Amino acid sequence: MRLKISQFLLSLVIISALMLGGCSTQQLASNTSSPTSTATSATSEASTKTTTEATSVSQTSSDIPGLTDLPRLEGKATVVLTVKGSPITIEVDGTNAPITAGNFVDLVQKGVYDGLAFHRVERGTEQQPQPFVVQGGDPQSKDPKFPADRLGTGSYIDPKTGNIRYIPLEIKPKGSDTPIYNKPFDASAQPVVLPHKQGAVAMARSQPPDSASAQFYFALADIGFLDGSYAVFGNVTQGFDVVNKIQKGDRIDSAKVTQGAENLKTPRQ
Repeated sequence: MRLKISQFLLSLVIISALMLGGCSTQQLASNTSSPTSTATSATSEASTKTTTEATSVSQTSSDIPGLTDLPRLEGKATVVLTVKGSPITIEVDGTNAPITAGNFVDLVQKGVYDGLAFHRVERGTEQQPQPFVVQGGDPQSKDPKFPADRLGTGSYIDPKTGNIRYIPLEIKPKGSDTPIYNKPFDASAQPVVLPHKQGAVAMARSQPPDSASAQFYFALADIGFLDGSYAVFGNVTQGFDVVNKIQKGDRIDSAKVTQGAENLKTPRQ
């Protein structure tokens, strides 16, 4: 980020690199076949962001088809992830990201994250020294024989329906009573309530805005250029030193809701 000339293009490449999970193999290939194609895709998405604010702020949850079929967290909850025997405490914010937070807490309650691996760790390079993210939560990683180079393409499949559970992109701008859904938001024009500060926990997704499912990431630094494009739903309150020690391939020993489980509301089946 030191070179002003390359900052914008580098940000676009990094944003497109986060577009993982929730897409078919064909879609993934089209998004990652070359740096040029991924940067172009991110540029196209970024170019639409400036038009979303005026048309989306008035949107409410009742306007979104299927939203009532998803878990919702009404308030806050505490989740403790244990990695290599050490705890990471996450405050999950259902007040400002009820659907994203509800999805995460519900998957924790179902045991989905137990045993899953962190498949992506980016702490910076000589060319780009700023730490970036630690990402995990691909359900395919539960199988230790699953090819490591294909991790990042998986989603949560509801065993009752056999279908992937996707959740909509959910961003709450400051000053808004409710989040907006389905579209990236121009956070450069109006700040968001849950920004990508160091220790933020957010959902990874593929290029379509409503393609997040189970994969999540920890922000290793302040990476505000992702604000409005990816849904933050919580923050690490204790154990960030554990996050900083995670290596690629490390697994989540367990994930448990320790407080606020009563705030999770699940739809009737």
